[in-house]
Amino acid sequence: MKQHVVSALVENRAGTLSRVSGLFSRRGFNIDSLTVGETEDMSISRMTIAVTGDDSVLEQIIKQLGKLVDVIAVRELDSSSCIRREIMLVKIAADEKTRPAVLAIAGIFRSRVIDVSPSTITIEATGDIEKLNGLLLLLRPYGVLELARTGLVALERGSLVLSIST
Repeated sequence: MKQHVVSALVENRAGTLSRVSGLFSRRGFNIDSLTVGETEDMSISRMTIAVTGDDSVLEQIIKQLGKLVDVIAVRELDSSSCIRREIMLVKIAADEKTRPAVLAIAGIFRSRVIDVSPSTITIEATGDIEKLNGLLLLLRPYGVLELARTGLVALERGSLVLSIST
């Protein structure tokens, strides 16, 4: 089983998210990540859905998604032809002794320090999943107090576009 990324353009209205996610759960797919946001057209939202599962079942889900009234366009994004990013906020325990080491790690990963208190540092990091997991691995020994991740967003590289006419 491998991770798949599905991108869908959907009508921006109540109930759409429930209908789309319901298709995945009925087929026994756990959604690893789901992000939804308006596109340049306020009446249309883009869903980026990361799931781990069997290729043939995912193919059927994509076909069924395409039949939903609220779904305008849908397709799987090939990992070799798309850009994937996620944003992570992480609050780390950091006193005056550990603060320099935490700041150095954040710098190595090109992260931004967005809040500092006498006992904590909050870092914002953007990148692919591997980069964010690597950052977390190095920060965990200092004490991760809170963690929030946006979930995966993805677009195809170059001139490939998921559009209404797709």
